[in-house]
Amino acid sequence: MNTGLTKEHTEKVSFGLSSVLADTYALYLQTQNFHWNVKGSKFYQLHALFEEQYTEMAEAIDDIAERIRALGFRAPGSFSEFQKLTTIKEVTGEMPADEMIKTLVQGHETITRKAREVIDMSSKHRDEGSADLLSGRITTHEKTTWMLKSLLEQ
Repeated sequence: MNTGLTKEHTEKVSFGLSSVLADTYALYLQTQNFHWNVKGSKFYQLHALFEEQYTEMAEAIDDIAERIRALGFRAPGSFSEFQKLTTIKEVTGEMPADEMIKTLVQGHETITRKAREVIDMSSKHRDEGSADLLSGRITTHEKTTWMLKSLLEQ
């Protein structure tokens, strides 16, 4: 590809995007798990909210993977690859709804921080396409964090 970006730079950005992709996939699975297993007085509200959130992330996963491919690299796509790249901790078993919300907040904050790091790298290498994609992801994760945190306020 001759787009004005060097292979060395696109490789670094692609690795960063792969990390964001893995974290997004892990958070997607976590959100879907919570959607299926939420209980309590907030059940309906959280069940619907979690579905909206994991549906949005499913589209984002595709966008991030396609950006990696557009840069000329293979997008990770297996559980084992995601597990090596993600920093989102897997949760198992039952937990109260408020703990689910707190866990998701941590996940969205993690992705936001990582996306900022990759944007810095993308911008440094004049990769505006990746920076633009990640900027949109940050906006979405920050809004989701705000919405989730508001559910915890008394």
